[in-house]
Amino acid sequence: MSAYVAPEADFGPARTLRLGLSRVRYEVRSYFRQLDSVFFTFLFPVLFLLIFAVAFASQNFGPPGHTIGSAQFYLPGMLAAGLLLSGLQNMSLDIAMERSDGTLKRLGGTPLGPAAYFIGKIGQVFVTGALQSALLIVVAGVAFGVPLPTDPARWATFAWVFLLGVTTCAVLGIGLSALPRSGRSATGVVVPIVLVLQFVSGVYIDFAALPTWLQNVASVFPLKWLAQGLRSVFLPESFAAGETVGSWQLPEVALVTGLWLVFGLAVVRVSFRWIRRDT
Repeated sequence: MSAYVAPEADFGPARTLRLGLSRVRYEVRSYFRQLDSVFFTFLFPVLFLLIFAVAFASQNFGPPGHTIGSAQFYLPGMLAAGLLLSGLQNMSLDIAMERSDGTLKRLGGTPLGPAAYFIGKIGQVFVTGALQSALLIVVAGVAFGVPLPTDPARWATFAWVFLLGVTTCAVLGIGLSALPRSGRSATGVVVPIVLVLQFVSGVYIDFAALPTWLQNVASVFPLKWLAQGLRSVFLPESFAAGETVGSWQLPEVALVTGLWLVFGLAVVRVSFRWIRRDT
């Protein structure tokens, strides 16, 4: 008589994936039930796009003969900010709160497992980030008449920059969640980091207008590269001359962001615990 072998569907990767996808649905529903998260992460970039587009409606941006309106100029930056907010800020605050209120401790005693939990979290960021980006693009195109790319290659660039960016920001957010000592202190730890990154990475301010030393500092972090990659999609080709080295540097966008993804995975692997060790 042969020994019983458990079906692969009950254990292993298939089971983890099934639990993870189920967790994605739960996380997305929970996200949209939290009005503060919806406003400060999902709608915040849309609100800022509206503010900048209206406030600077009389100004043109870009080199002479190739100027564009304010809404088109700020669209890539708001898309990049959305990835940072939906990924890094939302993940770090959410997981820090779940660890603080005991949710992670309870999940640690279930069959969920860390891999399925991470699938749920990253899947939620992917869904909300995609909806947010679509909303930003629709608002820019419909409300302000921003011309959208017609070249499929540009949309392909948008796809890989979005996928790499949203995954990197989500993983870094999970890693950063280990830093706050409590859910209450998470906002004070995470939000200043997010705000500083946005101001020095060409999201709210023209990156070329920043001092050279500050550009060099910002170039270490992924947000600057994500914003640059998205500018290559939505701004005219002539704007590439205004970048640091006079080109979009898409290989560098992939390289730097990919390195941060690897770094984030290493941090998560070392630091993630269902319960803080010092509690």
